[in-house]
Amino acid sequence: ITMSGGFTRWLLVSQSRLSQPPAAWWHQAASRWYTNVHKTEYLQGQSPEPRVREYFYYVDHQGMLFLDDAKIKNFTSCFKDKKFLQFFFSRLRFNETNKYPEFPFLSLCGRERNYLRCDDLPLVFTNLVMKDIPLGLEEHLAYNHAGEAMSHQFQPSELCMQVETGRVYHPAPEHVGGVGLVRSQLSIQLSAHFIFNNSEQQPPTHISWKGRQVELSQNLVPVLQNLEQVRHYSLGLMNDET
Repeated sequence: ITMSGGFTRWLLVSQSRLSQPPAAWWHQAASRWYTNVHKTEYLQGQSPEPRVREYFYYVDHQGMLFLDDAKIKNFTSCFKDKKFLQFFFSRLRFNETNKYPEFPFLSLCGRERNYLRCDDLPLVFTNLVMKDIPLGLEEHLAYNHAGEAMSHQFQPSELCMQVETGRVYHPAPEHVGGVGLVRSQLSIQLSAHFIFNNSEQQPPTHISWKGRQVELSQNLVPVLQNLEQVRHYSLGLMNDET
């Protein structure tokens, strides 16, 4: 599949493409996809009701977006068009359709339903950027490889590390649960500034940032706990009876 500006334009005019999707997508939809991990059977571009199409996507722990049934998932096969990424993630919500619970998130585009599963959480902060605001420059965390087109104000005090996994989290927009995963490369950089006053077997208590020792609030701990079931689906940990 060619990831190009043409694809983005095609996505943005969903009404017209419902009647005539491009050949590349029909080629992808030629065979039904089934995964033993997520117990989900679907057809890319399927039409469960008139003038409605459904597509299925996946976000990895590095924040890259793929078609869920892509056989090879790496930088060459991920979506890179920043306008498309912004369009997709700005419409992302929890999947409340009672369909495909293995895909906990849904991005709607007109009559198109774009289901999303992910390795942990859908928003993945990839790098620190300085964003120009009316009062000057402000530190932001960019997410999902769209540069400044998608970013969230950086709050050092709100970083949260789970010692069981070593993964680091940061607040995110509420429409995706209020929390996002910090990409491993960035989390390593940030972790170098963590202070562990309660031993390294416990979560960090402070971060040394810009010459200040900032206490970590741990406000994200209950937020992550509330999303535990969603994250289990994302990670493929739900059993057959659940």
